[in-house]
Amino acid sequence: MAEDTDHSAPLKLEEFLPYQLNVAANLVSQALSRIYSERYGIGVPEWRVLVTLGQYGVMTGKDIGRHSHMHKTKVSRAVALLEKRKYITRRINREDLREAFLSLTPAGRSIYEEFAPTALAFAQRLIDVIEPADRPAFARAIERLTKAAATFSDEVAGGRKDNTDL
Repeated sequence: MAEDTDHSAPLKLEEFLPYQLNVAANLVSQALSRIYSERYGIGVPEWRVLVTLGQYGVMTGKDIGRHSHMHKTKVSRAVALLEKRKYITRRINREDLREAFLSLTPAGRSIYEEFAPTALAFAQRLIDVIEPADRPAFARAIERLTKAAATFSDEVAGGRKDNTDL
C-alpha cells in the first residue's frame, strides 16, 4: 500500500461509496460462491439462474436476466451449463419460437431446496454484524441506494449529457 498518499486528492478510491459497495458485494459473493462451487460445481451466474427458477418456477432467459441483473450472454451460458448438467429443462414457447420457458428439473429443485438453508444462514451471519436496532435503517438504505442506482443508470443509458449531479 502506498505510504506517500496525496491527502489532497479529490477522489480517494477507498472512501468512494460505489467502490465500497462493490468491494462488499464482491467479498460476500466470493464467500458464498465458494460454498456452492465446492458442493455443486457451479458459479455465480448458474447459482443466480438456479435460485431465480427455484423462486419463480418457470421463466424465460430474458426474464431471469432482468430479475438477476445479469447480461443476456451470462444468462445464456449459465442456462446452457445447467441444462447440460440436467438441473434445468427448456420448453419452447410455441407463440414465439425464439424464446424458451425454463424450469428446474427434480435434480435442480433438490439442489435449490438443499442449499437454501445454507444460503439463508450465510445471509443471517451477515445481518448479525449489524445491531438489531440499525437493521431497519440498513434495509431502507440498501433499498434507496438500489433505486437511486437504477435511476442513475437509466439516466446515463438515456444519453443524458450532464451527469454532474450524480
